[in-house]
Amino acid sequence: MQSTVEQSLLKFGSKKLYIDGEFVDGSDRATFMALCPHDNQPICEIAQASKEDTLRALDAAEAGFQVWSKTPLEERLEKVLQLREKMLENGDRLREAVCHEMGKTWDASGEDLQSITDSLEFYAHEMRIKENFSIEDRAGTHTHRMVYQPLGVVTAFLAWNFPLLNLGFKLGPALVTGCSIVIKASESSTISSLIIAELAHEVGFPKGVITVLCGNRNNVGVPLCESTIPRLITMIGSTFTAQKLIEQSVKTSIKRYSMECGGNAPFILFNDGNMEDALGITNAIKFGGNAGQVCVAPNRFFIQEGVYDEFTTKLTESAKATKLGFFQEEGINMGPLANQAQIKSVQHFVDECVREGGKILAGGHKIEGEGNYFAPTVIEMDNRQADILQHEVFGPVCVVMKFNLLDEVLALSNDSTAGLASYVFTEDEELLETVAMGLEFGEVQQNGVKYDINLPHLGVKNSGISMDCSKFALDDYLVLKRISRKV
Repeated sequence: MQSTVEQSLLKFGSKKLYIDGEFVDGSDRATFMALCPHDNQPICEIAQASKEDTLRALDAAEAGFQVWSKTPLEERLEKVLQLREKMLENGDRLREAVCHEMGKTWDASGEDLQSITDSLEFYAHEMRIKENFSIEDRAGTHTHRMVYQPLGVVTAFLAWNFPLLNLGFKLGPALVTGCSIVIKASESSTISSLIIAELAHEVGFPKGVITVLCGNRNNVGVPLCESTIPRLITMIGSTFTAQKLIEQSVKTSIKRYSMECGGNAPFILFNDGNMEDALGITNAIKFGGNAGQVCVAPNRFFIQEGVYDEFTTKLTESAKATKLGFFQEEGINMGPLANQAQIKSVQHFVDECVREGGKILAGGHKIEGEGNYFAPTVIEMDNRQADILQHEVFGPVCVVMKFNLLDEVLALSNDSTAGLASYVFTEDEELLETVAMGLEFGEVQQNGVKYDINLPHLGVKNSGISMDCSKFALDDYLVLKRISRKV
């Protein structure tokens, strides 16, 4: 590898691709530098895959599937749980990687680690109790057994915002069902995925069962989609990316899809809602350790007229009081955005919002310095046709609007092509039910927020296909086969 920075000076040295059970350089020797969002300094040199590397990886994954799918279930699960133990043993190392490659605070990185280890444990349990079943023959002439079998090679495209959590949502169900998995890590958060590959290598998974690639669209993304080898393409990312993956993949074969495409969450606070709870959730998700870079983060804040002024004042105070910092600095609430592209994107949305009539109450700008820190932002908006309301602002930006009537706020909330998460705060039980049934979103959070590996994470409209988490996600990785026998 060629580098302008001595690898010995890089915090994480160099990382190679993981193909067919080996760590290898790309065949064309191409590399890139991972930058720390705190100061945009290089921290790791990472190998990039060529198209030839990707095709070789797919062949290896197919061979790995033939071995792994025939491995007895308990033997598979033993390996999976050994990998979980390795992750826990290397927890600080993994969390440090997440903080430095993505910018999370130390506290926030703990959610990533817990999510991936919980996923392996949860899906090992669910696979043990996943039972084949029979269907009664109406005429009594046949028996019909329904048998679950592994689907095949899985291709997983990962987003950068939760490097371990996103990987866990894919790795857990793939491994326990007997599928092999080719992981396309984001270039903004590759280090932690490759550390997981190192731990899996230590555990001793068969060759080709786990593959980790990094590279550009033409060399990795397109070949992964156009190949006839993958049976499932799963992704966490944007709607645009999902559309491109589907478009590229259907040219050669019919595949399954499981895609989480982000959201544009409405946040509805009625006059009788618990304001402290509402503010607490906002501070945690929008101004917390992930800097608002969360697919389920509230974007559009609809506040009923009676509490609008008080809520907006308190939210503005919270934004201004948020302490920014990096890694393990004491007392910090929020880290930097993941990269310079995110800074440009968030600034663009804020500037457009102001041009359309928005009034900045707090923040609205990048913090001076070399890092990717963006000031926690509150914008008051009256223009209900503002373009910002139609987009997911992946950052610490709250757009606040006043409403009065129920029908009015439901219409505003549902005026979006996205449909992932939504939030509603009121003490009126009947109103909670009415709003829950009226919101066109896959998830409705009432008077609080709760996520866990056993709870389905799913969207409607342009927010995705199928789901992550819960026992229901296993079905994407399994084939249900009918075996009928004449009596």
